[in-house]
Order: sequence, then C-alpha cells, then structure tokens
Amino acid sequence: MRASGSKVLATLPTRSDFLRAASARKAVTPGLVLQMRHRRDDETDLGSAPRVGYAASRKVGGAVVRNRARRRLRAAVHDVLSARAQPGCDYVLIARAGTAGRPYALLLEDLATALDKVERARAQPKRRLT
Repeated sequence: MRASGSKVLATLPTRSDFLRAASARKAVTPGLVLQMRHRRDDETDLGSAPRVGYAASRKVGGAVVRNRARRRLRAAVHDVLSARAQPGCDYVLIARAGTAGRPYALLLEDLATALDKVERARAQPKRRLT
C-alpha cells in the first residue's frame, strides 16, 4: 500500500554516492542498517527528490539470498519510506544476515524505527568532545 503523501524516490546512481552516505547518520536494527545524508546546496543539480540505494554483502548469503534481501528492502521502502522521505536526502539501506528471513511486519517496524533514530539524530546539534 502506498501512502497518500508518498514521494517519488530516485535511486543512487554511483558508488561515490553510497560512500558519501556511509559517513552520515546511521541507525542499526535487527533487520537492516539505514544511513541518511542531506545533500549539500552545491549538489542541487541532482534535484531535491530523495534518493535510495540498497546494498547486501556476501555476508548476507549467496546471490539468491542477497537478491531476496534487496527485494524485501525495496518493498519496505515502498511501504514506509516513500511517505516519510525528506527532500534532498540520500538513504542507503544495508541488508543484514537476517533480512531475507525476517517477518515482513518486523522489517517494516525496523525501517520505521531506523527512520525515527536518524531523524532524531538530525534534530540534535552535534556535540564536540572536549
């Protein structure tokens, strides 16, 4: 089900986009890892539409298992993130070992929880350790 306020999500086109998102805010849940990065103003030529990327390493399993994990992450993004994605942000979802076998309802909860965590972290100012 697509929510009424859903947005069109683009995909992350290059490896460098994935690497930039890796240094941003991160939330880890049992079913996935979510990384979120706000694009800079000088990256406006990319448009303000939110972009999403998916990753699954060999630690997740063989090719069939990795593909299944990515498909499930895409479905979860369709159901959860399409309504909550912020313009001008890049999101990277990384599959974990249990992603392919995790019940779908729990995977949706994992994504919603991870979104809450990265949005809360964004609202808090960064503190310097002195």
